Amino acid sequence: MQSTHLLLEEPIRMASILEPSKPSFFPAMTKIVGTLGPKSRSVEVISACLNAGMSVARFDFSWGDIEYHQETLDNLKAAIKSTKKLCAVMLDTVGPELQVVNKSEKAISLEANAYVVLTPDQEKEASSELLPINFTNLSKAVKPGDTIFIGQYLFTGSETTSVWLEVFELKGDDVVCIIKNSATLAGSLFTLHISQIHIDLPTLTEADKSVISTWAVRNKIDFLSLSYTRHAEDVRQAREFLSKLGDLSQTQIFAKIENIEGLTHFDEILQEADGIILSRGNLGIDLPPEKVFLFQKAAVYKCNMAGKPAVVTRVVDSMTDNLRPTRAEATDVANAILDGSDAILLGAETLRGLYPVETISIVGRICYEAEKVFNQDLYFKKTVKYVGEPMSHLESIASSAVRAAIKVKASVIICFTSSGRAARLIAKYRPTMPVLSVVIPRLKTNQLKWSFTGAFEARQSLIVRGLFPMLADPRHPAESTSATNESVLKVALDHGKASGLIKSHDRVVVCQKVGDASVVKIIELED
Repeated sequence: MQSTHLLLEEPIRMASILEPSKPSFFPAMTKIVGTLGPKSRSVEVISACLNAGMSVARFDFSWGDIEYHQETLDNLKAAIKSTKKLCAVMLDTVGPELQVVNKSEKAISLEANAYVVLTPDQEKEASSELLPINFTNLSKAVKPGDTIFIGQYLFTGSETTSVWLEVFELKGDDVVCIIKNSATLAGSLFTLHISQIHIDLPTLTEADKSVISTWAVRNKIDFLSLSYTRHAEDVRQAREFLSKLGDLSQTQIFAKIENIEGLTHFDEILQEADGIILSRGNLGIDLPPEKVFLFQKAAVYKCNMAGKPAVVTRVVDSMTDNLRPTRAEATDVANAILDGSDAILLGAETLRGLYPVETISIVGRICYEAEKVFNQDLYFKKTVKYVGEPMSHLESIASSAVRAAIKVKASVIICFTSSGRAARLIAKYRPTMPVLSVVIPRLKTNQLKWSFTGAFEARQSLIVRGLFPMLADPRHPAESTSATNESVLKVALDHGKASGLIKSHDRVVVCQKVGDASVVKIIELED
């Protein structure tokens, strides 16, 4: 079989497998999104997570109230201060998520071949025979023979903690089901997933809107992860909602693809969204198991070609309770990187897992090893071919900067940017070296007070593979005379040296605007 289609460097030397992994300042080019929760909300643990390589903190509003998440976020800010590592904030909406309401929080045992009734009456007590749910129209949405899956939040997929039901008959608003496997549901929150059925609920619920207009506005969140995105219109409505909330007009929207509907409308969703999260837990229930990998590869490829970040979830579930991932999980992480993913999102593993810091560290190491054998040459040619000619001005500059950096074996690419677009385009071509994106703040005024832009743009590059932002001094504009650029460049080079990225005699590729022209230059450093 020809290996030209593999996004893998050829040939991989067996000896390189035995070389120990080298520790470096940047553990990996791939970014890691960690979900903060009960096991990962103290300043000490968050600091350790940041040092281990987490660059985006995700706040999941499917559980916990605003005060709880505010306390966690305040701890995150303290950790950022003490570690001096930038970290972006992502809010994950609940969306039209169907849940079993178990007020008593007692464990519920379900026996195979017995019957259980799903009822919309939330006042009733959950038991082995009756499960109250938060959706009134279930009996209208399903028919006998349909499959319903119930599991602890963030599906573990293990058969002892999650259960498959088959709809047997509909009685008024109640749905009677046959239990397919014996299981114990423990905890207060279980999610309900119905294979390939349209749920008639808004993507941004009223509860989500209230959290966004209070907690998100107060904390100027960088990313909104839009759960259960099913149509491009969902993203447009969310954007319109954010645009009326002051600073949140700059918040990027990541569409979370979780079911067949999102998959069917993937192309138009990708056009509207700023990035995509592949929620493989839910997709794995909606799709036959043998099709999951296919969707991942197709979706990540489309994101890469559009130059938008692709984030993959549910990679090392077993590390929730174990110190090491399984073989399949370790291989899965590496394959996600070889497919072209920008970031790995950790859910239960950091939220309620026993080893949040170790998980981030191990995933980072696997990413680092996979990046070493990523076939950049083939990827570059594919991307250039896909973009076609004539290229836009900015795209041709970005691809030339990457090609030049690879030809001269540069140790880093430095890009001056104010909107972040130039740096993201360079990252789109997946250079093998880190891209230092020097974000130049812009001064703006509303006639009452001055403010600087730039912090959003810097943090939003923390989810893009290979991009490492630093904020420049606002006294140095991005489009300027060469003299001020030289001083900003010196700051960037010093930052690179301090972090061990750049050594004397290294070559560095610089991408900047001088007047109206964009310039790519190669500099060789003296001692």
